Amino acid sequence: MSYKVKILYFRDNIPARTIYTGLTEAEAQAICGSHEGSSKTCTRAYLKRRTKLKGPWFLAYSKE
Repeated sequence: MSYKVKILYFRDNIPARTIYTGLTEAEAQAICGSHEGSSKTCTRAYLKRRTKLKGPWFLAYSKE
């Protein structure tokens, strides 16, 4: 079984987007659980820019 990771925004007008596919559950959990998995805890410049442009977001995983 494989998993996908999506980025979800709190604003209703911005649709969710799949950013990773074909992951194991452990890989998906690691991505979503990292500091870079949320606008509140991210440290990378491009993620901070995303937050400034599109508002708060978080990563979530589900089965494909």
